[in-house]
Amino acid sequence: MENKTVVATGATSGIGAIAVERLAAMGARIILIARSRERAQATLRRLREAGRGREHRALFADLSSLAEVERVGAEIAASEGRIDALINNAGAMYSHRRVTVDGLEMTFALNHMSYFVLTAALREKLIASSPSRIVNTASSAHQGAKLNFNDLQCVNNYRMLRAYGRSKLCNILFTRELARRLQGTGVTANCLHPDFVATRIADEAGGLVGQFAWVAKLFAANPAKGADTIVFLVSSPEVAGQTGGYFFNRAEIEPSAAAKDEAVALTLWERSEALAAASRQTQARPPLL
Repeated sequence: MENKTVVATGATSGIGAIAVERLAAMGARIILIARSRERAQATLRRLREAGRGREHRALFADLSSLAEVERVGAEIAASEGRIDALINNAGAMYSHRRVTVDGLEMTFALNHMSYFVLTAALREKLIASSPSRIVNTASSAHQGAKLNFNDLQCVNNYRMLRAYGRSKLCNILFTRELARRLQGTGVTANCLHPDFVATRIADEAGGLVGQFAWVAKLFAANPAKGADTIVFLVSSPEVAGQTGGYFFNRAEIEPSAAAKDEAVALTLWERSEALAAASRQTQARPPLL
């Protein structure tokens, strides 16, 4: 990873923070996209200790807002000479249905659309920097989930775990369709299940879930375990050229049958493009490409 540039979301705490610290220690330069300035500054201090002499930097955005994701992505694409890896790791779950400024259900917007829009904003830079890698954090929570394109925003009968499971299914479907579309460019796309680890993911859930999330964390794995597979997918020569995979503990495993449905993956891509375009039109933003 010497002299390579890595862009990462969800990297100011939990598995993301550990992953970027390890990559910095391996020689990488890290660009954080964060919401909290306090946590970002603390992470930058650790990165500078791990990778001395690197000009690590943080940019700030609310990743639930598609305009904010596009803005920060465009800023990175314009200011960076190359991007060797993109880690989409931001995520959360909510006990009650919340709606973003774009009118999207919050879990879907943050856990899936931020991945989709940021990747689109950095796509050409990643291709120009190839060989390069995209790593998306999914979850085994996708097991049993199915997408309902008639109610993609969970307007009817919202359930926290259902919404979260669907968003993680979206991560895998997106990764597989992205890998297909990037064939021949030198850019790979893989995703992973980080295990059930003690992170901040449910801290903003609200309700009883938020109040008692700390109890579940007592039984969770150390975040270092989940971070290890992220680092592996970003840096290891063992997976150079490997794309479209779903990994756990450094090994490729099979996701659910629903996660391998190519027709659903294509429909999700088309719906995601339409949602991004609708947001852009509403806010009078020019197209990404």
